[in-house]
Amino acid sequence: MGARRRLALLALAVALAAAAATTGHAGVTSPYRRKLEATADMPFDADVFRVPPGYNAPQQVHITLGDQTGTAMTVSWVTASELGNGTVRYGPSPDRMEMSAQGTHTRYDYFNYTSGFIHHCTLRNLKHGVKYYYAMGFGHTVRTFSFTAPPKPGPDVPFKFGLIGDLGQTFDSNSTLSHYEANGGDAVLFVGDLSYADAYPLHDNRRWDSWARFVERSVAYQPWIWTAGNHELDYAPEIGETVPFKPFTRRYRTPYRAAGSTEPLWYSVKVASAHIIVLSSYSSYGKYTPQWTWLSDELARVDRKATPWLIVLMHSPWYNSNNYHYMEGETMRVQFESWLVAAKVDIVLAGHVHSYERSRRFSNVAYNIVNGKATPVRDLDAPVYVTIGDGGNIEGIANNFTEPQPSYSAFREASFGHATLEIKNRTHAYYAWHRNHDGAKATADSVWLTNRHHLPTDDSK
Repeated sequence: MGARRRLALLALAVALAAAAATTGHAGVTSPYRRKLEATADMPFDADVFRVPPGYNAPQQVHITLGDQTGTAMTVSWVTASELGNGTVRYGPSPDRMEMSAQGTHTRYDYFNYTSGFIHHCTLRNLKHGVKYYYAMGFGHTVRTFSFTAPPKPGPDVPFKFGLIGDLGQTFDSNSTLSHYEANGGDAVLFVGDLSYADAYPLHDNRRWDSWARFVERSVAYQPWIWTAGNHELDYAPEIGETVPFKPFTRRYRTPYRAAGSTEPLWYSVKVASAHIIVLSSYSSYGKYTPQWTWLSDELARVDRKATPWLIVLMHSPWYNSNNYHYMEGETMRVQFESWLVAAKVDIVLAGHVHSYERSRRFSNVAYNIVNGKATPVRDLDAPVYVTIGDGGNIEGIANNFTEPQPSYSAFREASFGHATLEIKNRTHAYYAWHRNHDGAKATADSVWLTNRHHLPTDDSK
């Protein structure tokens, strides 16, 4: 064999070895392609944006947990014409709403927009697992809704979460929400980017109002756990708006004080068998910052015997093989990944990238010294990372995946949809991603997850 041929074979071997190091156990890049049509906003006069009838009727009604464990629920709504009554009555039936709570209200200005009267009222002394009816708008137009308080946290309490991100208010957004409603989750873990009001001229805050009316059909009846995304920043010094997160924090409450946090953008809750930690990708997280300090303390407080499933929410993903927003979450990953691996976090949920991707259990805490590169390696203590920024927003699908598919990536697809996480007990949870599939919900990716604390088996797929 000639020297030139030996060199060629050596070069081929090196190339194949490099490819194997990159792709490893090859994941799936779905060949599915949705119909080629533009993502389009629903018109302002669409029925989903309808203002409820009646003078000063409460609108944009939504609920979230009012404490860490579900014995309190915060109800929020807007009155447009005048302040109205801030009282909420509640009880176990529409005819027995004998308890009441008095709320607070706020308003805000944003450039040429002034909000309606934004009400927040926390209902306390709830019993776990009990259905409650609640009503507001007394003195003008009364509206009545209902919710079921979450079950008492415990190691083997089943619960089904919906996972949604980057929703917006397009026809695709409506499909995503409808499909989630059909799947029947108990609460939503929302990973950021709600209304996309900042995508409209002058950050048109009327789009915050229309979005809240759109999602009312779900979020008035079950709690959504909020994460702030980049589209919640609404930082626009060119029009004189320099207070980050102003519309979001005025409109949406979180139980951060109950979690020992100093800011509403990072906090935790305990739901059924899950301890859920929410982080802010767009707030400071360097050493000794408030978020850094809080997360360090919070991870030490986690009790896996009481709440076995440890879930972390953020907006910007740490592992993303799409060219869109590639490595934007890298500095936060470097800061916190070792903590999450040490804590044996089960799953990390993020949005931001407008496609879907699920990882295997990999970490970049220890380096792969075989090829001399700082590539992620298999790590059964590491979380599964899910990017679920595929809710349907106006910016459209991110359809430019890197090639070859990295070894950490188990499944990826450029489609709109949502996911569900159904916790069965302390050891097993069923995860599924549902593609919108041009109008019909379809399960495109699913996997049984095993708990990192109680059954840390290899659940890669």
